[in-house]
Amino acid sequence: MNVKLDDSWKKHLNHHLNSEGFKNLVDFVKSEYKNNICYPKGSLIFSALNNCKFDDVKLVILGQDPYHNPNQANGLAFSVPENSAHPPSLINIFKEIEQDLNIEYPLSGDLMPWVNQGVLLLNSTLTVRKNRPGSHQNMGWEDFTDEIINLISIEKNNIVFFLWGNYAKKKSKFIDQNKHIIFSSGHPSPLSANRGFWFGNRHFSKANQYFKENNITKIKWM
Repeated sequence: MNVKLDDSWKKHLNHHLNSEGFKNLVDFVKSEYKNNICYPKGSLIFSALNNCKFDDVKLVILGQDPYHNPNQANGLAFSVPENSAHPPSLINIFKEIEQDLNIEYPLSGDLMPWVNQGVLLLNSTLTVRKNRPGSHQNMGWEDFTDEIINLISIEKNNIVFFLWGNYAKKKSKFIDQNKHIIFSSGHPSPLSANRGFWFGNRHFSKANQYFKENNITKIKWM
């Protein structure tokens, strides 16, 4: 794993990148990619950070780990490549946006247009073995991504955080809610959404209302 990280992040995270724990993580990931099929492809592992520079971040969506099926993971939480079928969670995200903002369901599941507007689509674990969800958890990725959340909380102001599901909600402890705002709900996965814990949260319009109140450019969600 080549750690090619945008300078805007690297200057804040250098101490972590040089830690023993991160070096052990790199060794683990290299071994996994050598001996197994893993996602996303190596050049996309840090896509979320490299495509959304530190200074540009205004909204953070936290995922758990990458999609573990072929042709899905592209390094951005919940996103899939252009022309890929939409996974169930992404379908429910788009359905909620459709209802919340009264706009048409999109053709593409590639969320890069969000990233280009300052949305950091950060998975807590940045890699996974094929067909093995959670297989790279507790190997050091969480220490790295928790550091990122904490960094954003300390160094920036008026950031919106979407915490969907119990796993993401636990990350609230790293976020200063006197400076930032958290919108939390159930996870968009069918298991949660079909039990009434997702639909109707209206996070997308609420985020834009918060931006409006703080003179920050709104996100164009579709």
